[in-house]
Amino acid sequence: MTDAKKLFVKTYGCQMNVYDTERMVEAMGAKGYATTDKAEDADMVLLNTCHIREKASEKLYSDLGRLRSLKNAKPDLKVGVAGCVAQAEGAEILRRSPVVDLVVGPQAYHRLPQMVEAGGRLVDTDFPVEDKFTQLPERKSLRGPTAFLTVQEGCDKFCAFCVVPYTRGAEVSRPVGRLLDEARGLVAQGVREITLLGQNVNAYHGEGPDGAWGLSRLLRELAKIDGLARLRYTTSHPNDMEDDLIAAHGDLPALMPYLHLPVQSGSDRILKAMNRKHTADQYLRLVDRIRAARPDILLSSDFIVGFPGETDADFQATLDLVKSVGYGQSFSFKYSARPGTPAAEKPPVAADIADARLQELQALITAQQHAAQEAMIGREVSVLYEKPGRMSGQMVGKSDHLHAVHVKDPSGRIGQLVRVRVLASTSNSLAAEPLFANV
Repeated sequence: MTDAKKLFVKTYGCQMNVYDTERMVEAMGAKGYATTDKAEDADMVLLNTCHIREKASEKLYSDLGRLRSLKNAKPDLKVGVAGCVAQAEGAEILRRSPVVDLVVGPQAYHRLPQMVEAGGRLVDTDFPVEDKFTQLPERKSLRGPTAFLTVQEGCDKFCAFCVVPYTRGAEVSRPVGRLLDEARGLVAQGVREITLLGQNVNAYHGEGPDGAWGLSRLLRELAKIDGLARLRYTTSHPNDMEDDLIAAHGDLPALMPYLHLPVQSGSDRILKAMNRKHTADQYLRLVDRIRAARPDILLSSDFIVGFPGETDADFQATLDLVKSVGYGQSFSFKYSARPGTPAAEKPPVAADIADARLQELQALITAQQHAAQEAMIGREVSVLYEKPGRMSGQMVGKSDHLHAVHVKDPSGRIGQLVRVRVLASTSNSLAAEPLFANV
């Protein structure tokens, strides 16, 4: 028996990309490829790219440049580029980087094994008629008790700063039956927590046995799966938070008290320029409704500073919104133009001003994060053990509110859901002890 070929994958960006990488690994595994942690040992290197962050293309070409010597030493090495940069740049990647053999977009990666077998230098960035998920092999290998499950792809919102509608396409929701089958398969393999993924996940409207289902109905049906203890979803758009989904946060025990709800700015003028189609007040009233349904929910968000045209007053409005909401954590970024998006044509805010604003916002966000963690001290929470900690007898997992928690529990096991008391807060995690002896 010949040794399996080895596949090295580097994943950039979002949770959707993590899921896509898992599915590509499974697809290549069905063709005899085993994963390796060292590019030097690989027969194929695959870079799964993200186009959201600043200088995404430059980072890709830099990594490809570092692969040149490896390719020279191993001429038969196959190098592939997948994901959103692949979709955006297509054949240009082959032109700029001679080391690349394959370029495949996020809607066509089910064809990757066939592209590898065909040989040559190939590009596939089509939006295929067939459902890629029906073409992929059954999920068999998992790393732990948590898993991602893509339920929706694409976005129809066309925010002025965002490239996703162009790289991921229009909103498409997967059928209910296939999602339930995949979820049951994950649970059968030991998964206890599933995070539903979508570029605009709460716009989910998949075909069910009696018509289209919304996200809340899907969540309620998933919660009935024996052995599935926790459900989460990301990323949400404020305009798609329907009444029944808000209600689910209050009456569905499996749905964890954590919600990522991006707003991007606190200024109505900037929100309009971003084409967000909501105001700051509408967002704040939505937050009030969500907290009325689930008072202990921890909220996170995304913010862009330095969007074209942003004034000091606009930025102050963002600070005011952050103070008003009180987030458990948030992600903030300095605006960077994405080619082909409407905002890319507008004059940017001066770099030094944008830098200063970002630092001020991040200081406020960090203070809120630390306050939220400090407020957990003394509270009882549930932690799903995901792996052993760095210290002897320590287990690490996530709390209900998605805090990383370190627990002194020598008898703890991966996959256990354990009730703990929080003892202390560090910069990015909590320390806790089990409430009961773990036997």
